[in-house]
Amino acid sequence: MKKIVDTHSDLRLSPGDKLAAIDIGSNSLRLVVAQVTPGPDYRVLDEERQSTRLARSVSSTGRLDEESIQESLDALRRFKKIASGFDVNFTKTIATCAVREAENGTEFCARASADVGLDIDVISAEQEGQLAFLSVARAFDITDRNIAIADIGGGSTEIILASAGHVDQIFATQLGAVRMTELYGPQTTLFEQPDDYKRMTEEVDRELRKTIKKKPFVPQAMYGTGGTFTTLAAMMMAHKGEVGQPEWGYRITHADVSHMLDTLKKMNMKQRRSVAGLNADRADIIVAGLIIIDRMMARLEVNVLHVHDRGIRDGLIISMIDPTDDARVSEEDSKQEMEFFAKSCGVDMPHTLHVANLAVELYEQLAEPLKLSPADARLIYASAVLQDVGYLINYEKHHKHSYNLILNSQLPGLSRHELELVANVARYHRGSNPKRKHRNFTRLSPEDQERVRALASILRLAGALDRSHSQHVKAVKAETTLTQVKLILTAQGDAEVDVWAARSRAEFFEKVFNLEVVVCVGKPTSTSASAGAPAS
Repeated sequence: MKKIVDTHSDLRLSPGDKLAAIDIGSNSLRLVVAQVTPGPDYRVLDEERQSTRLARSVSSTGRLDEESIQESLDALRRFKKIASGFDVNFTKTIATCAVREAENGTEFCARASADVGLDIDVISAEQEGQLAFLSVARAFDITDRNIAIADIGGGSTEIILASAGHVDQIFATQLGAVRMTELYGPQTTLFEQPDDYKRMTEEVDRELRKTIKKKPFVPQAMYGTGGTFTTLAAMMMAHKGEVGQPEWGYRITHADVSHMLDTLKKMNMKQRRSVAGLNADRADIIVAGLIIIDRMMARLEVNVLHVHDRGIRDGLIISMIDPTDDARVSEEDSKQEMEFFAKSCGVDMPHTLHVANLAVELYEQLAEPLKLSPADARLIYASAVLQDVGYLINYEKHHKHSYNLILNSQLPGLSRHELELVANVARYHRGSNPKRKHRNFTRLSPEDQERVRALASILRLAGALDRSHSQHVKAVKAETTLTQVKLILTAQGDAEVDVWAARSRAEFFEKVFNLEVVVCVGKPTSTSASAGAPAS
């Protein structure tokens, strides 16, 4: 997933520089003014929040209502003046679910540009998830844990599953505290009827079942970002007499959530507004927010929640001061990052690098006769190095997990489009061939589907040539005719298993190129390239 970065290629923030991040959420608008410090890191200079309920009519009408629009534009004007008072070097403004879904979201952005002078980037739910992950990963040590991250907003909730510090999957749901309140519990009658609470809970469960069909693992803990989580922490601290503790990292059990939910759902609006720790402007949507937390924890089978007092704004600032500039990453640096990522996922690196070299060697020989792009040699190298990162999750379906981990890796040197291609090639380095029912494959263009088939079929052959994980096959020479590809192997030691594997895994290649694959061993040589050396 590509980071949210400035589109101006000359942006270079240094310690001492000041920046502003504005988040236009479905419930409220928030401003953070910060100064870059060495690290790179930042310190907050000022913050401001304005609740405008931008999403309050989107679920019912599909549009942002004029009152919310005007309140939001007024808030943006004030935010801009505050930022100007700090002489900020750069301002970034993003919008999330409400603006993303509304029919007049583009019109709102145009008015903000014309009337306020702020250009708004409307980000996807997946980008929201990446920013939330970036914030949590910077704030907590998650390198050795299987975790879930949940970011609850007014219109949507993003759920991120991560293992050992790497994003495995991002689930985007339509579960927002404002949206659910508007649809199932209008504030004038919230839960006065017994069915109101039941209907809302059933809808949350239904959305979670639809979105999270299979879990790759049971998280050891959940990290929650967003106002619903910090409000929950404030209420729990007040309830337990722990006022004064920081909200950051505050630990809450599933039982705590259920008990607080049971207490609040029985209260009317006036009673709720008097609850210690609960802001009055959140009293009408807090029950919906707690239902979402309660049902998420049940669905994910997680019992411990850690509250994070930052979120996508923090992730946005981090990405602004420490951006990935793919165009400026050297090929060697890119390879090193790939190898570091693979190693951190527990990959057998001698085997992986050997396969990567064989894959490149094979691809470069086949490119001309099979009319393949020479430039794609770097993609097959990346696919080979990263094909087994899914072992981090489990062995049985590691190729599928590799797809998710690669796609969400933000590896420098590879564009978002290239990452998607590499993820697909790695996905098909073993297991079934690409099928129409595979959404990851069918969403590619026809041209890219052919590229993936070609690259993956060659990668399967290269992987088979080290089936023994002993690096017996030192080199491969490909001779191509109109009907056949002959692979002549240079080997040291007993390569019987590797030859057998190459012959048995040739079917995909033969189907893609309509060529028979013949594998044989030539004479060994002591001058072959050593195993494990990166391809040039």
